[in-house]
Amino acid sequence: MPKKRSGGGLSTTQQAAKFLGVSVLAGAVMAGIALPAAGALGLAAKGSVEGFDEIPANLKRPPLSQRTTILDAEGGQIATVYSRDRTVVDLKDISPYMQKAIVAIEDARFYQHGAIDLKGVLRALNRNAQSGGVAEGASTLTQQYVKNVFVEEAGDDQEKVAQATQQTLGRKIRELKYAIQVEEELGKKKILENYLNITFFGQQAYGVEAASQRYFSKSAKKLKVQEAALLAGIVQSPSRYDPVNDEAEATKRRNIVLQRMADLGDISQAEADKAKRTPLGLKVSKPKNGCITAVKGGGFFCDYVRQVFLKDPVFGKTKEDRAKIWNQGGLTVRTTMDPQAQKSVQRSVKKHVYQKDEVATAATIVEPGTGKILAMGQSRPYGIDVKKNETSINLSVDQNMNGGAGYQPGSTFKPIVAAAALEDGMPPTQVYPSPYKMDYPSPVSACDGRTWNEKGVPVENENTSEVGPYDMKDATAKSVNTYFVEMISDIGICPVTTMAKKMGVERADGGDLAQAPSIALGTMEMSPLTMAAGYASFASRGMYCTPIAIESITQKAGGKTKSLEVPKSTCRRAMSETTADTINTLLQGVVEDGTGTEAGLGASRPSAGKTGTTDERYAAWFVGYTPNMAGAVWVGDPKHERKMQSISIGGVWHSKVFGGKVPGPIWRDMMEGALAGKEAPNFNIVHIPDGDKDRDRDEDDDEDNGNGDGNGNGNGNNGGLLGGLTDGGTDGGAFPTPSFSIPEGWWRGQTSGNGNGGRD
Repeated sequence: MPKKRSGGGLSTTQQAAKFLGVSVLAGAVMAGIALPAAGALGLAAKGSVEGFDEIPANLKRPPLSQRTTILDAEGGQIATVYSRDRTVVDLKDISPYMQKAIVAIEDARFYQHGAIDLKGVLRALNRNAQSGGVAEGASTLTQQYVKNVFVEEAGDDQEKVAQATQQTLGRKIRELKYAIQVEEELGKKKILENYLNITFFGQQAYGVEAASQRYFSKSAKKLKVQEAALLAGIVQSPSRYDPVNDEAEATKRRNIVLQRMADLGDISQAEADKAKRTPLGLKVSKPKNGCITAVKGGGFFCDYVRQVFLKDPVFGKTKEDRAKIWNQGGLTVRTTMDPQAQKSVQRSVKKHVYQKDEVATAATIVEPGTGKILAMGQSRPYGIDVKKNETSINLSVDQNMNGGAGYQPGSTFKPIVAAAALEDGMPPTQVYPSPYKMDYPSPVSACDGRTWNEKGVPVENENTSEVGPYDMKDATAKSVNTYFVEMISDIGICPVTTMAKKMGVERADGGDLAQAPSIALGTMEMSPLTMAAGYASFASRGMYCTPIAIESITQKAGGKTKSLEVPKSTCRRAMSETTADTINTLLQGVVEDGTGTEAGLGASRPSAGKTGTTDERYAAWFVGYTPNMAGAVWVGDPKHERKMQSISIGGVWHSKVFGGKVPGPIWRDMMEGALAGKEAPNFNIVHIPDGDKDRDRDEDDDEDNGNGDGNGNGNGNNGGLLGGLTDGGTDGGAFPTPSFSIPEGWWRGQTSGNGNGGRD
C-alpha cells in the first residue's frame, strides 16, 4: 500500500504520478488534434472522462454580467444594482502595468505558447514533486479564462459552480479543448482582455475595472505598477491575499509579483525595489449594490423600477427571461424621477413624520397627461432593520409591485362619485337633504342587473352640525357623507365603479371593487400611486394615463450597446372636459375654504384636492393637484393596528388626526418644493351657481361635536358590502358593527373595510 504523508495527503511519489497523468493527458489532447487514434489512450473511457471528439466544438461565451445603473430624469445616478459588480472595459483602458503584472504572475510564457504550455506542465510537475504538494499550477491564462466562462455561465447556481470548478480529468479535457478553440478564434490580446474582465478579484469585484475602483477608487487605466501588482497577486486566492483584511499577506504577495515582473524584464530591478517599499495605498470604496444604496431617498423608486422590469412582458415573455436580462445587467435605466420633486417629497416627509413614529407616511407625485411618476418617498426608509423602522415594503404602490394591500382612501374617493354623477347628467347644483344621520337608501342598483338591498344600515356625518340641505359645491368642500350616499343611491353603484376603472382607481390587492353604496365613502383599499394617477385625470381635463417609471433603457453586451423597448403610458379619456373642469372647480373650493385649507398653495399657484380620514382613524389622506402635477399623501399604520387618536406625529400631538391637518401640510410642502420655478397654469374653471348655504361646519382638529366613531358598515368580507347584493329584492346580510376586531399580526396595509370611511 502506498505510504501517505503524516498530514493524510498523498506522498511525493503519488503527487508526481498524479501530475504526470495530467501532463500525459495534455500531450494526448494535443495528439488528438491530429490523431483520431488518441482515443486509444483511454480518454473516452466511460465513468472517467468524456471522449475528446465528443466535446462540442464551440465554447458558448455568454455576455458577462455587469452592473446596472439607474438614473433620474436628468441623468443623475440613483443607484447601481448587480448580481456581479463588473464594468467591462477594452484592453486600451487597462493600465499596461496591469497587463504585464497578470501575465508575469499567472502565465509568464503566455505570448510564447499555444493553448497548452507543455514546458510549464513539466516545470510544475518537477516543482510539485520536490515540494510534496501542489506548489505551482500549469494552467495557462487561456485555460483559466475558459474555466471562468464556465463559472460565469453557472451564475448563482452553486451546484453548477461546483461542476465548473471540480478537479476531474473530464473537466480538464473540456477546458483544454475549448482553450485550443479560443486561441484560434480570439488571439492573445483579446484573450487577455477577456480574462481581465471576467476574473474575480475579491471584495465582490469582478473584472479589473471594478477591482481598481474597489481597492483604489480609480479606473484601471490609471493603475500604477505597485497597484497593478497587488491586484494581479489577489487572483490566485482572493480571500488569502485580501488587502483589506490582511495587509501583511497582501503586501508579501504584491512584492512577489513585482519581483517576477523584474525577472522577466517588464520593469527594472530598481523600479521593483522602489515599488516594494511603497505602502499599499488603499483607498477602498465600499460595495454599493442594490436599491438600499439609492440616493435622494430613491430606494423605493428604484425598487419599483426593478419590479416593473421583472413583471412587464415588454422585457421578456416569461419571468425567467426577464430575470435573466436583469441579472445579466449592463443596463442604463433612465427613469422618470424628477430630482427636484424627489428631494422635496423626502424633505416634507421627514419634516412632518418621524422615522421613529408609530405611524408612517407615503407620498407620490405623478405628471398629468403623461403618467410619469416624478417622485416617490416615505417616512420609513428603505432597508431591512425593523428595529430602526426600516422596511422593504413600498407603501406607495400596489401589492403585486412589492407594496402593501392598500389603505382605505376615505373621502378622497368622493370626487370619483361626483365625476360619475356629472357624466350621468347630474347638474353640479344638485341638492340633497343630507341629514346628520340616515339609513342607506335601499334598494340601490348595481352592475349586471343586480341590486344592493339592505335596510336599517346607518351612515352619519363627521359632526352633528353637518345638517343639510347641501348642494354639490358645499357638500364637497365640507365632505358631507350623507350627501354622497344619497348621490350614489340616486345614480347607482355601477357608474361609480366604471368611472373608477376608467381613472385607473382599483384595489391595491388586485381584487374587484365591491358593489355596495359604502364605496362612496372610500372603503376599498387603494395605494397612493393609484390615487395620484387617478386624480391626475382631473388635472389633465379628463385624460387618464397609466403610470410609468422608465424613460429609456440601453444595454451594453459583447462590446455593443443597444436600446431596449420600454413600457409606454397608455392614455384614454376617462370623462369629458366639462366634467373634469367641474370637478376642478369643486376641489379648488376644498383648499380655498373647505377641509383642505392647510394644503392650499396660495393665490399664485392654483391647486385643488380632497381630504380623507377613515373610520376609527386608521388612515388619513390628502390627494391634490395643480394642472402640471398630481400628488397623494397617506398617513397611517401599515399594520392597521394603531388608531390615530391621542398620538404624536412628527413631534406634534393630535387628539384626533384629520386629512387636512397632517397629510395636507405634507402635500403642501412637497408640492411647493416640487413646483418651485415651474409655470403656474390656471384651471379651466366653470361657473357653479351657489346653492343653499344655511349652515357651516366648524371643524377643529381637537374637537369632535359628533360621536366621531361612526357605525360599522361596508366590510369587505361579509355582510352588507357583499351580502347586500341580490338579483331581486331579497334582503342580504347585515353590516358588521364598529367593534369589528383586527386579528393580531394582520399587516402590510390590510384593512377591515368596516366603518363609514368617509371622514373629512
